[in-house]
Amino acid sequence: MSAVPPPLLELSGIRKTFPGVVALRDARLEVGAGEVHALLGENGAGKSTLIKILAGVHAPDAGVVRMDGRPVRIPSPQAGRRLGIAVIHQELHLVPALTVRENLFLGRERARAGVLRVGEERREAVELLGRLGFDLDPDIPCRELGVAGRQLVEIARALADDARVLVMDEPTAALSEREVGRLLDRVRALRDRGLGIVYVSHRLDEVFALCDRATVLRDGAHVATRPVAGLSRRELIGLMVGRPMESEFPARRATIGPARLEVRDLRRGRVVQGVSFTVGRGEIVGLAGLVGAGRTETARLIFGADRADGGTVRVDGRALRIRSPRDAIRAGICLMTEDRRQQGLVPGRSVRENFGLPNLRRFSRWGFLRGRREAAALDGYVADLGIRLAGVDQPAGELSGGNQQKVILARWLEYGAGVVLVDEPTRGVDVGARFEIYESLHRLASAGRAILMISSELPELLGVCDRLLVIRAGRIAGEITDVPRATEADVLALAAH
Repeated sequence: MSAVPPPLLELSGIRKTFPGVVALRDARLEVGAGEVHALLGENGAGKSTLIKILAGVHAPDAGVVRMDGRPVRIPSPQAGRRLGIAVIHQELHLVPALTVRENLFLGRERARAGVLRVGEERREAVELLGRLGFDLDPDIPCRELGVAGRQLVEIARALADDARVLVMDEPTAALSEREVGRLLDRVRALRDRGLGIVYVSHRLDEVFALCDRATVLRDGAHVATRPVAGLSRRELIGLMVGRPMESEFPARRATIGPARLEVRDLRRGRVVQGVSFTVGRGEIVGLAGLVGAGRTETARLIFGADRADGGTVRVDGRALRIRSPRDAIRAGICLMTEDRRQQGLVPGRSVRENFGLPNLRRFSRWGFLRGRREAAALDGYVADLGIRLAGVDQPAGELSGGNQQKVILARWLEYGAGVVLVDEPTRGVDVGARFEIYESLHRLASAGRAILMISSELPELLGVCDRLLVIRAGRIAGEITDVPRATEADVLALAAH
């Protein structure tokens, strides 16, 4: 009887502490060759720290990392790559101005006697991309690629070093449904070539469609490793949050009043072509559609981030002249942008400062900021929304995605905006924090605010919204009023007709 080969990658008893924080206390992970292994847990569970240990960014304080059964050290990213471990982070690390070929060979250029051998690089790039089944022009600048194309370049660059273990951190966070399907097919093909793949995602549908096993971390410790085929969605969520969850979406009883937001014939070039709709007091209206259909562009026009070619926006019956976000904010319109780090927050500034940005007049007197009053107001939202932070002066960029989103939400709650535009509010947010964000949106609506919610996740729209609008090619293609009876297929039929 032949001996069972050791796992391709194994981590056991991993512990890592930072000043005042135990990030990992007993983390374990085992990945076999030809396996897609999901690494799951809420924000703050320790997934990112474990990934950074594999990437050679952090060294563990205790525990062992093994490759093919042999203990190894990963003191640097270069050491990790030499061992055959490649990490694709959620935020892609390409140089946009360089071509696909130049990014593939960045830092390991093919040169002799100081002369770059472009032809050799191009031949290798074509061979690598062809072997992976990636239809990419090696001479196109990466800035001309979409998010999906840039994701493929990252994968190709990782595999150019003959990686045996591929770690993918939220690889589909910014992809359309069609692009997600194609990426999952690529990952399956890599698994079939014998790679061990660690797959980190908050999208449980992907986990059940793709992964062979799942390891769950909670509070820095290993909770369970199970075959995905033997798990129910409810059981998996329970392992992640540490308590039973009867539903992913809170129950809601809506009392909808007269129109609070009215949009009529809103236009901008060919991107938004005559969009009209209303959102009532206390109503959550979902804006669905494929990526590029004009969802985010519509919200940006309402908020004044882009200048409209025509159309009108009314709040509480009053026609607005919106030339900038400042005009929209003064009219009681706020936007929770999909890119919270680049457009919603100032990551290097404190949570308190980010919370106070649109509320400076409220917290100032005679031109002086009353910091204690500002901090006291924030403390109330920290308790109410369950924001997890070390203190109000902690840099906002250090918070998890869900807590960053809650800080933005607290900011606008304090401002008292009557119309709330939310664009991908739970992107990169774990299932427990999602539930809390949904509850916060319900509270906003119950207080009489009008909410327009954009999301690429159809189950989310169907689980949260009172009514759905479907946008296609810059126009409203249809409306779904009986949301509880609607299906994803009903929405897609309107979005892709």
